[in-house]
Amino acid sequence: MSDPQLTASGSAGDPPPDAEAITTKERGQLEMVWLRFRRHKLAVISLFTLLLLVAFAFLGPYLWQWDHRIHGDIPSHARPSWDHPLGTTRSGQDLVGQLMRGAQQSLRIAITVSLVATAIGSLWGAVAGYLGGWVDTIMMRIADLALIVPLFVAVAAIGGSPRVGATWYNIALIIAAFSWAPISRVVRGVVLSLREQEFIEAAKAMGASTRRIVLRHLLPNAAGPIIVAATLLVAVAILVEATLSFLAFGIRPPDISLGLMVENARTAAFTRPWLFYPPGVLIILICLTINFIGDGLRDALDPRQTMVRR
Repeated sequence: MSDPQLTASGSAGDPPPDAEAITTKERGQLEMVWLRFRRHKLAVISLFTLLLLVAFAFLGPYLWQWDHRIHGDIPSHARPSWDHPLGTTRSGQDLVGQLMRGAQQSLRIAITVSLVATAIGSLWGAVAGYLGGWVDTIMMRIADLALIVPLFVAVAAIGGSPRVGATWYNIALIIAAFSWAPISRVVRGVVLSLREQEFIEAAKAMGASTRRIVLRHLLPNAAGPIIVAATLLVAVAILVEATLSFLAFGIRPPDISLGLMVENARTAAFTRPWLFYPPGVLIILICLTINFIGDGLRDALDPRQTMVRR
């Protein structure tokens, strides 16, 4: 005779009905990061938007007939037309070509500043927070010194004559040299709480070196705040470069950047808006997209998130 309980719920070897709902599929680390990132809709949209902006800046010049320089056969102060969709400048420069070059330079500066300053600040703060004591005190006083030096004064002193200007990598390195300190303080605060955790004590007991603990344990667990700080720094770098261009300490002609384009067209906001608003809109788009991508990466790379619900 068959057991009524077995008849109702199936054979004895069958899994319970809810077993499929709680089973998990083994995934690689990159796949889990992508699945968590994909749940952040704004981050995904921002990623594709940023890719389009990068393609416009770096691939567009190979497809567009005009570059950012002055051409004798381009009329000055031309309104938007089929040949020049965003019009031309007073000097006879195509605005689309200028936007491509300006976006190139601004993206190069912003990304270089973010990578360099984040790398320096993260390592500095992690080492200071982990070692503590007099090492922490000395390293943080150096960071405080970098914080109190006015950035614009440093750029003016190091960058050279305003009439000559500076190349994009000079501007990027100068900004990065005085932008790592805030990130170091953020990372130090996170590391001060992490260094007392059990996994750090276990790593010490197993004989892990300071370098391994900092690079393999502390920094990955501080990835969230580091990524947020790095993405914010991209927006700050673009705005700082725009301000420097306005003060004649940034990129100067014949080269161009988005900040310099806004500075050149500041008096034309109402008379010739096609000169003033496009570079400003690009600056806002770059800042917003990178910030949203940073939020998505913060959630995706958080090592404390171990499950992905689908």
